Amino acid sequence: MNAQTPPKRLILIVDDDKILTEFLGELLARAGYDTILAHSSDQALALIAEREPDLALLDIHMPGMSGLELAKQLNRNTTVPFMFLSGRGDADAGKQAAAYGAVGFVVKPVDEQHLMPAFEAGLARADEIRQLRRTEINLNAALAAGRETSLAVGLLMCKFQTDRNTAFEVLRDHARSSRRKINEVADQLLAAEETLNGLHAAFNARLKK
Repeated sequence: MNAQTPPKRLILIVDDDKILTEFLGELLARAGYDTILAHSSDQALALIAEREPDLALLDIHMPGMSGLELAKQLNRNTTVPFMFLSGRGDADAGKQAAAYGAVGFVVKPVDEQHLMPAFEAGLARADEIRQLRRTEINLNAALAAGRETSLAVGLLMCKFQTDRNTAFEVLRDHARSSRRKINEVADQLLAAEETLNGLHAAFNARLKK
């Protein structure tokens, strides 16, 4: 049986220039992405409410709500990563994009040769941020599950000389593979460690005789 084809990444393009949005949509579609087009920030927010895209390309200067204001709303109310479409390519434009939390920016006029490398770099950065957020959420959930889970994560960190995120992910994956709750596996791990410590003390006492 053939493996299922993963769904295409969805990209939202927001610009009041309809010709440019259609041009960008065609370029990204040829590169294998699904696209949705919006010609105002309000229209973009309505589309995002129906389905969040994997990445949004936002024109900075638009009538009504600007791309910068739209970016603020995306940061505040969604997890949608975004890039800016800018008419400037200087250092100040890059600093402005970074200050608003953009994963990159594309300078107008846009051509395929310059768009795709910048776009793919921005999408890769967006994926990294999404993974970091997911790890943080998972870690916080583990710590909230109880003292036992937190102690078990710390124990794994010491045993295997690893970081907290990796220790948690290993503990979580083991719980999933055995179809148990993570705190149940943590309890078992701590009990096993207590037993081993007891046996270690017993061995030491015997050897001293």
